[in-house]
This record gives sequence, structure tokens and C-alpha cells, in this order.
Amino acid sequence: MVAKTRRQNAKDQTPQSNGKDRSPFVSPSHATGKSRRSGKDGKGTVGFNLLQSKSGMFPGFAFIRNKLGLSPSAFMKIGITLVLAIVAGFIHWYHLTHLFENDRHFSHLSALEKEMAFRTEMGLYYSYYKTIIDAPTFLNGLYMIMNDRLTEYPLIINTLKRFNLYPEVLLAFWYRTYTGIMEFFGIPTKMCWSINRGEGLDAVESCEGMGDPASFYVTFVFLVNGAMMSLFFIYGAYLSGSRLGGVVTVLSFFFNHGESTRVMWTPPLRESFSYPFLVLQMLLLTHILRARKPSTLVMVALGISNVLFMLPWQFAQFVLLTQVASLFASYILGYLTPSKMQSLLVTHMISLGVCFVLMFGNAMLLTSFYASSLVSIWAIVVMREKFAELFQTRLVSWIMQGLAWVVSTVILKSLLSAIFGASDDAHISSLIKSKFTNYKDFDTMMYTCAAEFDFMEIETPLRYIKTLLLPITMLVVAIIAGRTVQDALKMLSAEGVSVKEDLTEDDSDEPQVTARGELVYHALQLVAFAVLAVLIMRLKLFLTPHMCIMASLICSRQLFGWVGEKFKLQMVAFAIVSIMAVQGAANLQGQWGIMGEFSNLPQEELLDWISSNTGPNDVFAGAMPTMASVKLSAGRPVVNHPHYEDAGLRARTKMVYSMYSRKSAEEVKANLMKLQVDYFVLEDSWCTRRSRPGCSMPEIWDLEDPQNAGKVPLCSIMGRDTRPHFTTIFQNSIYKVLRVPKSSQR
Repeated sequence: MVAKTRRQNAKDQTPQSNGKDRSPFVSPSHATGKSRRSGKDGKGTVGFNLLQSKSGMFPGFAFIRNKLGLSPSAFMKIGITLVLAIVAGFIHWYHLTHLFENDRHFSHLSALEKEMAFRTEMGLYYSYYKTIIDAPTFLNGLYMIMNDRLTEYPLIINTLKRFNLYPEVLLAFWYRTYTGIMEFFGIPTKMCWSINRGEGLDAVESCEGMGDPASFYVTFVFLVNGAMMSLFFIYGAYLSGSRLGGVVTVLSFFFNHGESTRVMWTPPLRESFSYPFLVLQMLLLTHILRARKPSTLVMVALGISNVLFMLPWQFAQFVLLTQVASLFASYILGYLTPSKMQSLLVTHMISLGVCFVLMFGNAMLLTSFYASSLVSIWAIVVMREKFAELFQTRLVSWIMQGLAWVVSTVILKSLLSAIFGASDDAHISSLIKSKFTNYKDFDTMMYTCAAEFDFMEIETPLRYIKTLLLPITMLVVAIIAGRTVQDALKMLSAEGVSVKEDLTEDDSDEPQVTARGELVYHALQLVAFAVLAVLIMRLKLFLTPHMCIMASLICSRQLFGWVGEKFKLQMVAFAIVSIMAVQGAANLQGQWGIMGEFSNLPQEELLDWISSNTGPNDVFAGAMPTMASVKLSAGRPVVNHPHYEDAGLRARTKMVYSMYSRKSAEEVKANLMKLQVDYFVLEDSWCTRRSRPGCSMPEIWDLEDPQNAGKVPLCSIMGRDTRPHFTTIFQNSIYKVLRVPKSSQR
């Protein structure tokens, strides 16, 4: 091995539809009734002639073009769009990779340090990937994670069902296949170095290359999110009808990168795998809304993208709920025909059913507001004639359909939850309730005391304003809203057409306003994302990218044709992007200036001690983030972990966290014995720190345990002396390991 000294850097911690089903990659035409000239002196034929000559050189191009049924000019447009999309994707992949490396100096970390860098739930997810690649065979590893006793000891749980682990299963399979093939041919897959850490610390071995499990894992994550940027370019270009719109979308994303994603800091989180498929899903949905009669193939692709979005992330159902609600509002206003709305609902239902099967009957899917909403909207669309008979006035019909959706969704969701006995998502209702009332309990405080689950901070919209993203988006939405109001007023004032006649018209003749249906949907979806982001700051990761998509519409001649001819509109767009770039470039320089190096010596000492001085069956309890690291790096059973979405896990964690309450030591010890805990990892910081007033652990416990309020927290007492109830067997500057008595434990 070659000796290598580690660097010591410190981090400052569309126009109106012509009735044809367009390709989603070709910009819609903007014909004005006059024939377009090919250009002065025939120069416009240069691209056409070039394509013809290229087709002669590369017969494959001509074959593909003929198969797609495209003209040479349309084929060239698609080719240019795809090349630009690939460039955007490559740049984003490079950007993410280097931000991640600069932040942690990841390639120079030891295997243990790389695992410690995946904190909290990231470490939990990564541990199952590690389990499969370390198992004797892939199937053996899959069996181990589907019959897991380490995560919530002594329970045996199917973690694939509980934690949306399909990305880890797939990556582990690919890793084992890749290393197996390379080993068969004798090709090295990684290079290892001896890293001198200085400061009297032992040297460690650090490996880089695709043969390193952690490097393989994060490389795939960044490749997927690089491809996501390619989709964003295509999305912006298709929605706006201009490749310049795709450029605006991509640049807006980069200029607001810190508000748009956190994948460069937290690769293993579920959104890192899931969100790119939402971008694909919304691109396909845009095409479906724009097309008069979308093909079956496109609807199947939409369903597949739904599944790929939902499988990796338990939160996806809430996002799809907002999408279905936005589509339903578009339907009520007349921008979707009943047949198209029903087709979309059927696609969502089938996707949900597939996910339910693949998730081994996870009840949270069927008892979600998303599932209930699909059924409710389906019934309302089917009963549209009944609504027309009961409510002759169009405005009243709109309002009653909306009320019927809300009421029936809530009732159906409550019934399904009662039938299945599901309460895992009860904390979501409590969290929403706490946002509008003074309601507080232990679980909601565990969420709202974390900054990412609090209300959006005022600095966020200010940052949007500095890059002009918010003003541009508001202008676009205002224009769409104005035209939508005009359409609504025309429909309300229409004479001679009853509501019933309007609702039962032949679907082959879509309303004239349907040409703007996709824009109305996107505006409504933006409003939904904005509401989510204001209530829960973490969800701005949906809002900001969608604002970037909406910003592409400054290049839309459908919305901004009044500016003038195409050249003038392009100049306006260039001017706006230039102004955006002033703050945007500063934001990027700030990201590029982040230089750090990961080090957590106290936790490294803890994990080394656990691995060397405890048995493989010894059970641990403690703070959720630390337990994820104990399970990942030491392989010891734990009783609680950071995946807080399960009702049973929340109850177990509450029992463990009684160590940070003001309860008596006897009561806390009894709780730990009941959970069959051998060792408790005590952290003084959890006893004293608070993100804001009322958010320290003892203060949170005062809500649940008011009779003990005012007493000295037990964790403070244990920090001074753990006797006679517990025995301290390890201690450093951060962690203290307490042995739980076994006399009456088992």
C-alpha cells in the first residue's frame, strides 16, 4: 500500500392544441396562418441538408427517424434537445459528486468513517445494503433483511416492507454482480491507501473505486440525480415550447441549488432515489394533458413512473395526493374531460395496487388519504350527471363537487383505517393539527423541534427573491390565473348550455380551453407544493424545483406572445437570466467554497469499543441517530432507530427516551428491562441542547409528564453518577455506556 497524508481542511460548519398527439420531445409549433420561410437565401435548409448527409454516413439515424415517423427537421430538433439534456445531466452529476467529496473528503475516509458519515436514518438504510453484500449469497442477504431481528429487538420484522428498501436491494444485487464479474476476469475494482491521520491517531486503510461498497452506492445516487437534470431540461423545453425554456429551468435549479435538493449532503435518503421519478412522472403527465388522445403506451409509462416514485419513499403518497387534487380541480373547471380524468385515476389505482403487492401488503398505502381520494374522485366523475341534475347552476355544482370530494375522502380514510387497524400515519394528522392549533404531544414535538419540520423560515422566500425565481414564478402564475378566471367567467355566463349538457358532451370534442389544461394543472400543483413547504420547511424540496419548471414559461409564446416576435422574447429571457445569474453565481461560489473533512473520533471510539467488548447478541438502546450507527457499524441489535413512521416504534422510542425525562431511575430502568436492553448509550448533549425554547428533551417530556415537572432531569443525575441503578462501563467526551441490570430482566 502507498502512504498518503490526509488533507486537513476545515469546513465552515404550449400553444393551443392542433389535435395531434405530439411527441414530448418536440416543441409545439407556433403557426400563425402564414407559411414560414426556410430562411434568407435558402440558409434555413443547411440543417436539413446536413441531416441528410449525416443519414447517408450513419444509416442508423435514418432508420430511427423512419421508425419514429419524424421529418428530418423534427428529428434534428429532438437530437439537439437530447444532446443538451445529456450535457445538463453530466454537469449536475459532476457538481453533486464534487460537492459531496469536498464536504467530507469522502474518498480518503476509512470504511468505518464512511459508515459514520451516513448519520441518522441514512445509516439505517445503508445498513441493509451492507447486510446483503456481506451475506454468503444475494438470496441469503435478502432473506436476512426480510426476517430482521436486529432493528427492533426482539421483534422479527420485514424491513423491505417497513422501510422502502428496494433501492438498497437493487444496488446490492448490482454490486455483487459487478464485483463477481470483475473478480472472474481478474480486473481490480478498487485501490486502497494507508491514510496517515496525524494527531497521534492510528493510520487507517481507505479504498476508492467502484469496488468500494460506499463509493458504489453514492455513485449510483449521483448518476440518478444527474439524469434527473436531463429530465428537467426536457421538461422545461416541452412545457414552454422552447429549448431556451429548458435552459432557464436548469439554470434556475443551479442558481437555487441549496434550496432545490440536499442529495449532495444526504445521498441515502429516500427522496434521493424517489424524486427523479416524480420528475419523469410529471413530464409524462404534461404530455397526457396536452395530447387529445394519449396513447396506451404513455399511460403505461405513467403508471410505471408512479410505481418507481412510490416504492422507494413512504412520503410519495402525500405528494401524489396533491397531484390528484390538482387534476380534480382542473377537471371541475373544465380543463380535463371525464374520460381523460378517469384514465388518469385508473392508472393511479393500478400503480397503487402494484405498490401494495410489492410492499407485502403495507396497510399505510390502502389507508392513506391518497387511496381514499382516488376512490372519491372516481365516484364523483361517474356521478357527474347526478350532480348536474341536482345543481343546475354551474358554480354551485363546482363547489358541491369539491365538498363531496373532501367529505367522502375523510370518511373513507377513517373507515379504512378502522377496518385495517392502521395507526402508523396518525402522527401526520397530529403534526398538521399542531400547525393550526396549540396542540402538542411528544411525537409532534419530536418533529416540530427539528428545523426541517418547522414552518418555512423567512430567509427562504428572500433567497428566492434575490435570484428572481419568486417574482418570475408569481408573474407566470398570475397570467395563468388571469386567463383561467376569464375562462371560468365565460363558462358561468354562457347561455343556452345547461350543466348536464356540458358534462355529458362527447369526449371526442374537448373543450376549447383544454389547450391550456397543462398550465392550469402546473399552477395548481405549485400552489399545493407551496402550502406544503410553508407548513413543513423540508418540503421546499418539491416547491423550488417546480418553481424552476414554471420559470421556463417566460419563454412560452402562448403566455408571453404579447412581448413581440420570437427574437424579442428570447432577448427578454436572456436579460432575465443574466440578472438571475448575479445572485445565482454567488450561491454557486458559496457551495463550491465548502471544504471540509469528516471526523467523529468520540463515536469511532464508541463503535470500536462496542465491537471489541460486547457480544453479538447484546442489545442497545439510546438516541435514534446513534442507534443507526450502532446497528450499521457494530452489527448489534437495537430496540429503536430513526425511522419514526411506525406507531410501535414511536412507543418504543418514547420508553427509551424516558432517560431524558424527569422520571425516577427505577421507572426508567423498568422500561429498559421490559425492552430487554443490555446497554444504554447516554449522551449529555441530548439532555441539555434545544433548537429553540421548549425543545430540550426534559421540556418535551414536561408535556407528557407534568406531575414530574420541576424535578432534576434523570439524564443530568446519570451524568454525575449512575449508581446504584446502572453501571458505567465506557465513557468518553460525548458518550457514556450504561449497563442495564439483568437480575429480573429475562
